[in-house]
Amino acid sequence: MAHLLSESERSFIERLQYGAKGFEFKNWANTFHCKPLYYLAPETECEIIELVRIAARHGLTLKPVGSGHSPSDLACTDSIMLNMDKMNRILAHDPYACTLTVEAGVRLHQLNSMLEQRGMALSSLGSISDQSIAGAIATATHGTGMAFGDMSSTITHLVIIDGTGRRRECSATVDPDLFDAARCSIGALGIITQVTIQCEPAFKLHAVQTPDTLDHVLNTLSDVAFSAEHVRFWWFPYTDNVAVWRANRTTQPIQPRAKSLWRDRLVGYHYYQLRLLKSRLVPDDLPSINQEQFSSRFNRRIESIDDSYKVFNFDCLFSHHVNEWAVPWEKAADVIRQLRAWINAEERKPDGVRVHFPVQARFVKESNVWLSPTYGQTVCYIAVIMYRPYHRAVPYKKYWRVYEDIMRTQGGRPHWAKAHKMYYYDLKKAYPKFDDFIKLRGECDPNGIFVNDYIRRHILPPNEPILTANSGSGSRSLTCEKPRL
Repeated sequence: MAHLLSESERSFIERLQYGAKGFEFKNWANTFHCKPLYYLAPETECEIIELVRIAARHGLTLKPVGSGHSPSDLACTDSIMLNMDKMNRILAHDPYACTLTVEAGVRLHQLNSMLEQRGMALSSLGSISDQSIAGAIATATHGTGMAFGDMSSTITHLVIIDGTGRRRECSATVDPDLFDAARCSIGALGIITQVTIQCEPAFKLHAVQTPDTLDHVLNTLSDVAFSAEHVRFWWFPYTDNVAVWRANRTTQPIQPRAKSLWRDRLVGYHYYQLRLLKSRLVPDDLPSINQEQFSSRFNRRIESIDDSYKVFNFDCLFSHHVNEWAVPWEKAADVIRQLRAWINAEERKPDGVRVHFPVQARFVKESNVWLSPTYGQTVCYIAVIMYRPYHRAVPYKKYWRVYEDIMRTQGGRPHWAKAHKMYYYDLKKAYPKFDDFIKLRGECDPNGIFVNDYIRRHILPPNEPILTANSGSGSRSLTCEKPRL
């Protein structure tokens, strides 16, 4: 393709080249990868607009990438990949409205520091802070709390460059349809360059984690979900053991969690990973491993008081496959009971499926963001995980298939960052505004500049032709790895 670029285009792209040529993108878990033709790092909106125009002229695909934490091929392309790390400036701060406007490449850990310096904080935060703010809202990244929405719902204004190179500003009062679509757009509408985030005054959280039983939690789920401002729990398959985490705002002095090198690192990380490696050969060890981990690390009261973002985040250990869907929160107990029944039935089979801990549950308030799993409903996100000890393969496909079947029959919607098996007609049924989103996508990206395998597989109507801006040329097929489901 390089020989088709004009001299000025080639010079422009070479100036934005990031890292060594031949770069191969790998996501955090090393489960998906691709080799983009160009790996570029723009610093300004004008550069992004010019890249959109070059892509349109030559029938190229353009995909931004943040931390690469998504366990899917959402960011993959064999064309132009944009590293957004250089777009990390603070643009505006309104202390009275408690908002901060930043460029889209800002990582959440950078954002946490920016907010702390200004006496503000995010109202809710997920398990990690490695993602870029644009990547977090593109997939409706979430924390937990029945009164708290996902990160997409905290955006009050954004700027997006669409597939025609047009810079478009939107909010609840300016182009509201684009705003409600773009706040969770999985990269299908354009490249978000800046966002304004609704925050709150900085606060501390008092977190208490206690052991419980699964039957008690499920039988009193409403009480549990509303028992604190932020609640999540982990179930340990093959047992009735649950760890329930609750956190509330507090003005008490900081008392960080006491960490144990033995319990947290040696037993909870290195020894656990070694045990999982052995279980690849002896999967019947997994029930005892799950019980062992609960007994040694979770079967006690754990308490801490710290700055909010330090309490929200926790160690996700090592590489893993993960699947996560949201269901109406009232259906969460039935979903987990069905999953438990299947896991227990498999345990009784000599060659049945064996699974890792945990099964995690978190609660998120409804929103009006068109493609957020929280659209029109308060949900319980239920996640399943299979670790990859030392990056070794583990069997997970049957587990995923059964899990997704259960979630789908209970009105579930998948987390957009995860690899999943929901397609056009499924999503059309699951999301009331899906048709509106598809129409808007056609207007924002008429030439398919932002269409990669993920978008084509899940979002586009079957057999819809994708035309490139270069008249007479066909659509560019992508060669990034197919999702390993």
